[in-house]
This record gives sequence, C-alpha cells and structure tokens, in this order.
Amino acid sequence: MTKRQDLAFCTHGSAPGGWRTRMCAMINGWHPRRSRTLWAVGLITSLLLVGCGNEGPAPATPPPADHAGHGAAPGGKEAAPPVAVPGGTNTMTISPERLQEIGVRFEIAEQRPLTRTIRTVGRVEIDERKLANVNIKIEGWIDRLYVSATGDRVKQGQILFTLYSPDLVATQQEYLLALQSVRDLGTSEFPEVAQGARSLLEVTRRRLLLWDITEDHIEDLERTGAVLKTLPIHAPISGTVIERKAVAGMYVKPGEPLYTIADLTSIWILGDIYEYELPLIKVGQTADVTLSYDPKTHFEARVDFIYPTLDPQTRTAKVRFTLANPEERLKPDMYANVELNVPLGLRLAVPKDAVLETGERKIIFIHHGGGKLEWRNVTTGVRGAEWVEITEGIEPGDHVVTSANFLIDSESQLKAAVGGMAGMKH
Repeated sequence: MTKRQDLAFCTHGSAPGGWRTRMCAMINGWHPRRSRTLWAVGLITSLLLVGCGNEGPAPATPPPADHAGHGAAPGGKEAAPPVAVPGGTNTMTISPERLQEIGVRFEIAEQRPLTRTIRTVGRVEIDERKLANVNIKIEGWIDRLYVSATGDRVKQGQILFTLYSPDLVATQQEYLLALQSVRDLGTSEFPEVAQGARSLLEVTRRRLLLWDITEDHIEDLERTGAVLKTLPIHAPISGTVIERKAVAGMYVKPGEPLYTIADLTSIWILGDIYEYELPLIKVGQTADVTLSYDPKTHFEARVDFIYPTLDPQTRTAKVRFTLANPEERLKPDMYANVELNVPLGLRLAVPKDAVLETGERKIIFIHHGGGKLEWRNVTTGVRGAEWVEITEGIEPGDHVVTSANFLIDSESQLKAAVGGMAGMKH
C-alpha cells in the first residue's frame, strides 16, 4: 500500500480501539521507514488497546433481597440474616452428618414451670421489736450491780441492780401511813374522813407503780411494814446485754439509759434488691440463707417487709428477712448470702442457649427433619436459671436447636456469601 492508501485504510470507519486501529498500529510498526523504537511503542499501544477494547468493568450485582424483609442495618452495616438458599428464604439445609459433626442438639418447645432465682448479700441486724433499753424514772444511786458485763444473758424479771433513792424511801413511808389511816378510819361514821384516807392510799400506791415498783413489792410492803432501802430493777425481756453503762455507786437520773438488751433468738437480714427485681418480691416468700465460710449450713428466712424507698445511687431497695436464730449463730453485722427462688408458673420456654442474640434481634433455629433448618425472629419474656420464655415466634412442639447455633449461623452466612459470588458476572 501507498502512504495515502494506508491513511485512508486506517481512518475510514475506524473507531478508537477498533480492529482497524490495531491493524494500522501493527502495520506502522513494521514500516521500513519506522525505527525500532516506534515499532515497540506501536506494539505496546496495540496490546493496551486490545485489553481495553472490551466494555468497562461490569456493574456490581445487587445482593439478593431478604425475603424476611430485613435490609441493611442502621449505620451502614449489612444485617445479613442466616440465609443459605437462593431466593432469600429463611430456610437452609445442612446434611445430618454435618449437623452431627458440629454437635447440634435439639429440644422440644413446651410449657414448663419456670423459676427465677434472685441472689443478694444481706447484713444481719437486731430485730428492733425485740430490743429493750433499761432506765429508771427516779433519781438515786446504784447500790449493787448483779449484771456487770456486756454479753451476759438475762431472763425476763431477773434483777439487774438495786437503786437507793431518798424519794422512794419517803414514798414508802407515806404509803404505810396511808394504809394505817384506812385501817383506822375506814369504818368512821364520817364518810368524808374515810374517803380521804382511801384517796391518800390510792395516790401513794399509784406513785409507786409509776416508778416501776411491782405489785409483789407493794404487797410485801403491806405485809411486813418494812420500808425498802433499795429498789430492785428487773430485766424487761430475756436476751443478751449488748450495752451496759451501769456501774456500782453511780448516781443516775430519770431517763438515763443503763442497759440495752436484745433478744437474738430471732434476727433480721437486710438485703438490697434491684428495682427491676422488686415486682417479683412478695411479703411471705421464703429465702435460703448461707454463710460464705459455712456454705453447707442453710437457714430458712422469710420476707417480712419491703422498704418503700429506693436508693438513687444503687437503684436498689431494702428488703427485710426474718430468721429464727435459736443458737445465736448469726451475729449482728455479719454478712450472709440470700437466695430467693421465685416461681413464675407455666411458660412456653426453651433452653437459654437456644436463643442466638445478634444485638438487634433474637433468633431461634427450628429443625424440620432431614437437615432442613428454619430461622425465626422471636420475642423473649422472663428468664429462669436455665430456661427462657418465648412470647412470640415459636409454637409448642417445635423442634428447637439448643446448641451450636453460632456455628450454624456462621455456616449459613458463608453459604449465602458464596451463593452471591456465584451469581456475579465475570
């Protein structure tokens, strides 16, 4: 060809990257008047044009739509469900041999009695209803001390100490005089005189009673006529002396606390219960109490009172348990472990391991036999120790996968990804 014919051949009907252009590049590369450098440039250019002569990169194949209606998760993350079959259904098939290899187990969903376990740490407290302070209502001096140590056990009515009081001695003498007047003037022909003698006796007797002088002491005073120099003070309840301030020879005033006695055969345990657990706590429920250093020994306690206020810092409320403590093994300010088992009644429940929580939803795998699995979104209710209630998503009798859920989910998502790659254009 001539140079003019070459030009016409290369320009007529040729498009960039077409076969004419590539052919011209090859021809020009071998033209005797071209240098080897131009030949090399032409060859490389033709190769690039051949590689780029096809259409641009194929458009990305859109991911298969989720048949269950789930799209991308908020924040741009793909919330791909465990789908493993084409068409985006919520079923998948795994061979029975593979299910056995990954350790899949099943359980029948059915109505079961659920029990919620609530645990807390409580502190032993003295039963405030069995606590007594000993004081006097008359001033004087402690003459003799019969209970002289903190920790001593006393019985109700036992003498704690004797008290000398000048006012007491004077009142006893007045009582004896009034008693003698009643005996002498009680049969007087003047009613006013007899009534006055009886009124004086009654007023004096009432004063002794208000000073906690017991009836038997007053009867002894009437029988013997001997004025008591000291007054015995008795223990109001049986229990243990947890505080003592009385000292022999001590001058005391009315209302001054001298002893504190507590009956420790029945004690309280105060425990902190979180606010979301409070609806499950009722007065009268029983609880199991153990000690950290003696876990084999169990005590039975009962919910006695739920305090009406909530701690704003810990979001807990105080719950009071009563506990019999006949041997006084539990001491005030000790710590104890408290456990309540709250019955929740019959609920449609599955093992807690059967629920696969992804953060945004909860999934359960149902086995239909022959390795065919179906995943379902479920709604959970109350939780027990080993079981969880399912309020929506399954029916009684469903064959639920209870183990290896994560492996099934991982394998299903891997198969879904491989299936999507197989559908891409090359």
